[in-house]
Amino acid sequence: MIGIIGRSGAGKSTLLRMINRLTPATDGRVLVDGVDVLALQGAYKRRWQRDCAMIFQQFNLVPRLDVLTNVMLGRLNAHGTVSSMLKLFTREERVQALLKLERLGIAETALKRAENLSGGQQQRVAIARALMQEPKMLLADEPIASLDPMNAQVVMDALKAINTEDGLTVICNLHTLDTARNYCDRVIGMRDGEIVFDGKPDELSTAVAREIYGADDSFEEGMTSTSLGSEGAKIAALELAKGDASPVVSAAE
Repeated sequence: MIGIIGRSGAGKSTLLRMINRLTPATDGRVLVDGVDVLALQGAYKRRWQRDCAMIFQQFNLVPRLDVLTNVMLGRLNAHGTVSSMLKLFTREERVQALLKLERLGIAETALKRAENLSGGQQQRVAIARALMQEPKMLLADEPIASLDPMNAQVVMDALKAINTEDGLTVICNLHTLDTARNYCDRVIGMRDGEIVFDGKPDELSTAVAREIYGADDSFEEGMTSTSLGSEGAKIAALELAKGDASPVVSAAE
């Protein structure tokens, strides 16, 4: 499980979207098992995007559809758009969708509209939909940025379980150092479109964090922390400098 950390505009989302081919790269290569996925076209590209499932910060569910249908839309590449929207799914696919919802602890929401779920529930539906693609890799773009600390923990626990139990590579864009330390086996720090740190979580010192976040000596790790306290959730966010421009990240980075 890999965590990518850095301040807003560092290029984290651009990097994930290039890996999945949602955003074109201007130069470089993305090598997976020796294959440059940027060179894939047609059916090979679609197969890669199926194998490389995305989970988004804003969930990207169809609000007026029920949860079960949203999950089965993960089979879009197998059926095509028309068949999926007409709910022409097999019995086996429905069973698999229910099992994935049960695994994530939200089977009771199967017939509810997605728009009526909490943020944490919607993100778990999005994870179930991604698993319906039968992917080889999960890319999670800020999966907990819109969630309260309690739901953030539930979602991260689910992603970690998928990583360890299913053997799937999970790459997460994260804002908080403590989340990266608690869940990831490898952490990549990005700043201004470049990798400035790549190592194990225990190597992520305060000095390294200052370099990643471009902070001065007043920076403290708690500024990026999301924690659960006995009196409720306490969130402290690092205030970013004004006027930062969003950088362009090359595939090589």
